[in-house]
Amino acid sequence: MDDRDILDTLLELLGNCPVEVRKVPLGGQGGGMCRLRGKAVFFADADASVGETTALAAQAVRQNMDIEGVYLRPQIREVIERYRSLDPAIGQGGQDLRR
Repeated sequence: MDDRDILDTLLELLGNCPVEVRKVPLGGQGGGMCRLRGKAVFFADADASVGETTALAAQAVRQNMDIEGVYLRPQIREVIERYRSLDPAIGQGGQDLRR
């Protein structure tokens, strides 16, 4: 599975959350999650690197989906866990601070 396949899988998971996924050029910042008119939307920046967008998409999947009870390919689960520590709602040591 290459980097593009991983990103596409993460975006597909987001679309099933349900999160609307929009692929648009945003100047290379990677995009991210937001709420528009009460609806969750993930912007995938078409100008950003695959790696940067993958990191943001992995964080968004973690925030919007309970991955514990779902089968995910090992590579996908690894990517989601790798970027977990970059989530501002997750503290040092993997503590969830959203409670």
